[in-house]
Formats: sequence, structure tokens, C-alpha cells
Amino acid sequence: MSQPIIELRDVVRRYAGEPPVEALARIHLRVMPGELVAVTGASGSGKSTLLHIVGTLERPTSGSVRIAGAETSVMSDGDVSGFRAGRLGFVFQQFFLLDGLSVVDNVAMGLLYRGLDGASRRRFAMAAIERVGLTHRARHHPPQLSGGERQRTAIARAILGRPDVVLADEPTGNLDSATGASIVDLLIELNRDGTTVLVITHSAQVAAAARRRIELKDGHIEFDSAEPSYA
Repeated sequence: MSQPIIELRDVVRRYAGEPPVEALARIHLRVMPGELVAVTGASGSGKSTLLHIVGTLERPTSGSVRIAGAETSVMSDGDVSGFRAGRLGFVFQQFFLLDGLSVVDNVAMGLLYRGLDGASRRRFAMAAIERVGLTHRARHHPPQLSGGERQRTAIARAILGRPDVVLADEPTGNLDSATGASIVDLLIELNRDGTTVLVITHSAQVAAAARRRIELKDGHIEFDSAEPSYA
């Protein structure tokens, strides 16, 4: 039986304050390779904190975080940065593209710290751009793109290094419903090709497209549609 690609055990994330704020409270979560998981919940429920913990952008206050078999919660800052760059892909509501660079160069930046020369980075970038259906816009700059095209560019950058997991935080939040639907279709297509996707969303459309839905409330998992074998 395959091992979880994401495994959280007794994860707590507490922020200092009077009183302290417990954003995540003893979270247990397993995600298997190839799953498409939507995480929903009201603002303040802990969704973004969960994504940050899984994505190694934050460390838990306590508990175990294993990604692709590696215990990331005990890694040094340097090791966790290298792990994040090589094993995880991120898609955010904001596109975080540089207006002065073409689509291909924006995407190629995802390999900037891999020790590859510029020509190799662009070659891999073009393959990722083709995968998201944006080859015809590869030489354009972000101001020349629609919102959906900019998000596709961001997704191409996220999948460039063939990461173990793609983490998406409200990827349709800045898009109209029709464009958002096309991004949902793209995430589903990537998932069908074998990419594990964890998406944080307020969108019922996005949640309905996922085979598994998790709902957070006050830092707890209130609902998980996973089969018993994932529990």
C-alpha cells in the first residue's frame, strides 16, 4: 500500500497574544498520492494556516509534519527551503508575476535555484507552458494577458519542477466564474495526470470538483469526506 504524500499528526499552530490564538488544534490529516483535496471553511477557520504548514512556509507549534516521507518540522531553515523548492508547487490568489518578464521567463524563474543554465530553464518552462495550454502567449508579458492566462502562467510555474504536491490558495478568487471554471478544469486535468493537489477555497464550484472535501472550523477538521482507509 502506498504511503501518504502528506501526513500531519497532532499538529498545533498557536500564535502569541493575550490570549494566544490557536489557529490549528491537534490536526490529523493524511493525503494519498494522486488525490485532489479541497479544504473549505469560514474565514479564520485555519485554512491558510494549514496550507502554510503543509507547504513548509510556517512551522507547527507542536506535532509532526511529513511531506513525501520527509519530516519537515525538524529540518533546518536551509534544508526546508531546498525541500520546498524541489518538492512543492504553489498557486496563490495573487499571481505574483513580474510585468517586465515574458510568460516563459516568469515560468523559468521557478528553476532559478536548480543550477540550470538559462536555455535549459526556458526549455523546461516551455514544456510546462504547453501543458497549461498557453504556448501561443509564451512571449507575451503579464499586462497583455487576461486574468485566466495569468493564473495559467502561475500554475505552469508551480508544476515546472514536477513537484510532489501542488498547493493552491484560492486560485479562482480573482477570476470571474467562467474563467474560474477553466482553472478548475485545468487543476482536475493536472490531477488526472497524477499530480497531488490540495486547494484552499471558498468556492462551492471548486469544492464540488474535488473528489475529497475537508471542512475546517475553529482550527479543527469538522468534516472529511475521505473513505475510511484514509482516516
